[in-house]
Amino acid sequence: MKKLKNEKELLKKAIAAGVVYGERRKVVEFEPTDSAEDKINYIYRLLVHDKIIQPLPQDKLSLPEIKHRLAIWASKLK
Repeated sequence: MKKLKNEKELLKKAIAAGVVYGERRKVVEFEPTDSAEDKINYIYRLLVHDKIIQPLPQDKLSLPEIKHRLAIWASKLK
């Protein structure tokens, strides 16, 4: 896994975009008390379910890999 230059900022952008996407689809309502890790996991699973991003192989399914995949997705957003 090659780190992106601004991966932290892209991850923040991915979380914000993922929250908006999930709430517009009316499949989730995030609470202010939800942790970032919970949001990241839910957004990843939602995007995989909707076939927006490719799922990670089971042996590489970890939080750092999920964060990286979401950062790549955010880098491709407008």
